[in-house]
Amino acid sequence: MDQNKLRHISKAVTWRIIASSTTFMLALAFFGDDPQATKKATGVAVAEAVVKMILYYFHERIWFNVKFGRQKK
Repeated sequence: MDQNKLRHISKAVTWRIIASSTTFMLALAFFGDDPQATKKATGVAVAEAVVKMILYYFHERIWFNVKFGRQKK
């Protein structure tokens, strides 16, 4: 694998860790003193990661198939 591809994969993985960790910490703060706060925050972080990956896929597909509001020929 070339260095650029490895760099892009590494960057995507580390960004996902940062983003999901931030979501987890925010959810943990929102759930506060709830005895199930860690479990709930984990669920939110996992759901957020999955949903955002799916949305990103469709976002990429749209951008791949449409150029500035016009269909590619």
